[in-house]
Order: sequence, then C-alpha cells, then structure tokens
Amino acid sequence: MRTTAKASAYTALNLLFFALAGTALLALTYDLTHETIARSVENEKLKLIAQIAPPATYDNDIMKDTAQLTEDKLLGGRGASLVYRGRLNNQPSIAVLQAVAPDGYSGRINLIIAIHSDGRIGGVRVVSHRETPGLGDYIEIAKNNWITGFNGASLENRKSGEWKVKKDGGSFDYMAGATITPRAIVKAVHKALQYHALHRDELFADTGEQHAPAAREGEMK
Repeated sequence: MRTTAKASAYTALNLLFFALAGTALLALTYDLTHETIARSVENEKLKLIAQIAPPATYDNDIMKDTAQLTEDKLLGGRGASLVYRGRLNNQPSIAVLQAVAPDGYSGRINLIIAIHSDGRIGGVRVVSHRETPGLGDYIEIAKNNWITGFNGASLENRKSGEWKVKKDGGSFDYMAGATITPRAIVKAVHKALQYHALHRDELFADTGEQHAPAAREGEMK
C-alpha cells in the first residue's frame, strides 16, 4: 500500500512539475511575442486605414488622434471601440469607425469604416472574420472588390430600403449561394452611418481628453 501511495505521489508531483513548467513556458512565450504581434496587427490596421482614408484627406496623425467610444448597438454592441479622426486644416475631415457585424454566417465580422465629414463613405474593410473559405472570403479586398461597392454611399444618396442585397430588394450585389455574409455587412455599414450622423460633432470634439460621446437610445429610421 505504501509503495502504491508513494508511486501516486511521485506521479502527482511529476504532473505538477510539468504543468508549472508548461505554464511558465507559455507565459515566457507570450512576453516575448505579444508586443511583436500587437505591432503587426497595428501595422495591418494602418494599411487598411490608408486604403479607405487616403493621407491626402487629413494632415494630422490619424493613428494618434483617437477617442474611445462607449458600446453602442449601432456599432455592433460588442464593447468599447476606437474612432480614428482625420482633420484637415484643423477641421473635421474623415472618421474611421470600428464596427462589428454580429450575424455573419460563422459569427462576428470585424470592420473598419471610413466616413467623410459630409456623411459619405470613404471605404469599408474587413479586419477579421471566420466566414466559409471560398464563399465568405470574397469580402476581403485582397480577393475581391465587392467591398468597394460601399464607396461614396451615404444616408442621403441611398434610401433606407436600398441598404439590402439585391436579392432582398436592395442595391448591393452579393455572391450566389452566399447571401448571409453580405447581408450582415450591409446592415452593419448602414448602422455605422446612422451612428456617425447621430454623433458627428461629438466624434471630433477636442476636450483635451479622449472621452466617449454620450450614449443615445434608439436608431435612426
């Protein structure tokens, strides 16, 4: 019995040792790589922002002129997010919002949406998604130009009923056999435009600190 107990204790100590060693190794790996990964993600985001908010549209450091926005249903309702603010001659020029389409075919689709101060869309890009390869990946600019169909659209030049895919009576194209993905993105972009219209002045408010715009209930019709 004592031999069995000793063997069990020895096995348990070995398991504990390897668990602690594994945890330490993971922690060390994280410490060594997380800053590099964060820089890589930030660089990729900067590239996407440059595509939809050309440097000619602002003369400030858009990556540093940011404000934290409180959670809002019009931006996907998935926690706080950042807005990147472009200014030209100290005047509001373009805002890049982070938004979420929560109802993609395989889950949430993370977007960035550039909106000019007059409410026109400068561009939309997909930051990350888990849509089905071959069907859902046409939303990526590197694989298809579908996402450029939002360029120039606004609440003024597109009626509310047009913010749907053509299959549903709207004005946006879609890929046959894959309507859930574009439906989700069109709806998310439309809501982001509504958010911009509601908070346009607050988004660019310069208070010396980066405060979020006050939350407002409801959506624009």
